[in-house]
Amino acid sequence: MKFGYWLPVFGGWLRNVEDENMRADWNYVKKLAQRSEDLGYDLTLIAELNLNDIKGEDAPSLDAWSTAAALAAVTERIELMVAVRPTFHSPALLAKQAANIDHISGGRLTLNVVSSWWQDEARKYGVHFEQHDDRYARTAEWLHVVDNLWKRDHFSFEGKYYRVDDTILQPKPISQPRPFIYAGGESDAAKNLIAEKCDGYVMHGDDPEAIGRRINDLRERRERFGLPPMKFGVAAYSIVRNTEQEVKKEIARITDVNNSAAGYKNYQQWLAGTQLEKQVSLEDYSVSNRGLRSGLAGTPDQVAERVAAFEAVGVDFLLLQCSPQLEEMERFSEAVIRVIA
Repeated sequence: MKFGYWLPVFGGWLRNVEDENMRADWNYVKKLAQRSEDLGYDLTLIAELNLNDIKGEDAPSLDAWSTAAALAAVTERIELMVAVRPTFHSPALLAKQAANIDHISGGRLTLNVVSSWWQDEARKYGVHFEQHDDRYARTAEWLHVVDNLWKRDHFSFEGKYYRVDDTILQPKPISQPRPFIYAGGESDAAKNLIAEKCDGYVMHGDDPEAIGRRINDLRERRERFGLPPMKFGVAAYSIVRNTEQEVKKEIARITDVNNSAAGYKNYQQWLAGTQLEKQVSLEDYSVSNRGLRSGLAGTPDQVAERVAAFEAVGVDFLLLQCSPQLEEMERFSEAVIRVIA
C-alpha cells in the first residue's frame, strides 16, 4: 500500500471551519510537500479549480500547474499527480507543458484527468461548458492527442474537438512510454473511457466492499480492451486518535455543516453536474470527496485494520485529506505508516 494526500490548494477541506491553519499559499504547500517526503508519503494530488470549491468562490485557491512546476524543483522523491481538465487546456500545449515539468521533476509527473463539473466556474473563466457525456467525448479525443504527442513527432489529427498538424514535441517526457494517467468517475461513460485510455482509477471514498466492487468492474472493462492491469486509489479523510471518544468528538466537529456554509452553492452545482452511484449527504460533502465513508477514523489499530481491508480488495494507494493537514499527516505517519511498513 502506498500513501498519498491531497495538496490543500484551497486552504482546507472543511466547509464549516473558516480557518483550518493551512493557508492557501506557496510557503505552506512547499513546506508540506518537503516534509511529506520525510514522513513516508509517496504521492500528492494537486487539484485544479480556478475558484475555491471548499471555502467559497471569494476565497483564494492555488493554480495547479504553476504549483506543480515549483514543487517539482524543490522536492526529490514524491510523485506529483496533477489534475487537468481538458476543457481548460489545449492538448498540444498541455502535453508540452507537462513534458517540461516531467523533466524538472526527474520523471515524477503524472496526470489526473478530470472532466469538468462546475458550470459557473467555466462561465466566469470564459470556457465552454458541455453536458456530461459530451465532456467525456472531448476528453477521449484530448487524451488521444496528448498520448501521441508524447510518443512521436510529426503527428497530425483532426477530430470533432481538436486539430493538430504535423506537430513536433521535444523534448519528450522522461517517463516512458508516457507519464502515468489517472482518472475518476462513476458513470458508464467515465468508466469505459478510463478502462480504455488511462492507467489508473481514482475513486471517491467508500467502504472496502463497495470499493472492491468498483475495482472488479474496472478490471473487467479493462480486460475487454486487452490492456494491462490498472492501479487503483481511494480518497479518504483520516482521523487518528487514542480513543474512540476522541474520534467521535472530531467527527462531530467537522460534519457540523448548515445551508449557509460558503461552499453550499457549489455543492448543489456539483450534484447537478455529476453522475454518481450513490446519494451524497451534506455531511458526506462537508469534508470533500466522500472521504469519511472510507472509514480511516479510529484508533491506530482500527485505522491500520481498515488500511489492510482496502489492500485486500485491490487498492494500491490511499489519498488522504485531514485538518490541519501537516499536523494530522505527521500523526498518521507515526501511528500508521511507520507501524505497518
